[in-house]
Amino acid sequence: ELNRCRFNSDRGCHYRWPGWLELMERYGLTRSMSAKGCSPDNAAAEGFFGRMKTESVYPEHWEKRTRDEVLVLIDEYIHWYNHERIKQSLGWMSPVQYRQSQGMAA
Repeated sequence: ELNRCRFNSDRGCHYRWPGWLELMERYGLTRSMSAKGCSPDNAAAEGFFGRMKTESVYPEHWEKRTRDEVLVLIDEYIHWYNHERIKQSLGWMSPVQYRQSQGMAA
C-alpha cells in the first residue's frame, strides 16, 4: 500500500461517480477523501494549486490565452516547481533535490 499512488480529493459527487471509481481501481490508485467539513487531506494540494495560480497562472493573464497555452504554462510551472523552486522546509532545496539527497527516486 505504501508504494501506491494516492489521489486526494474532497467528497464531491464526481469523485464518487462509478466511472471514476472504476478508473481508480484500473490504474491502482488509492483514494483519500477528507471527512465532511474537514479537509486536511487536501491542504497540500490546495496550497500547491493556490501557489501555482499566484505565481504562474494569474501573472500570465490566462484569460487571454488559449487552452493549449494555459496547459503549457501549467506544465512549465510544475517542472519549475519540482526542479528549481527551493523551499525552506526542504533545507533550501527543490523537491527533486531533496528527494535525491534522501536517496529517493526523483
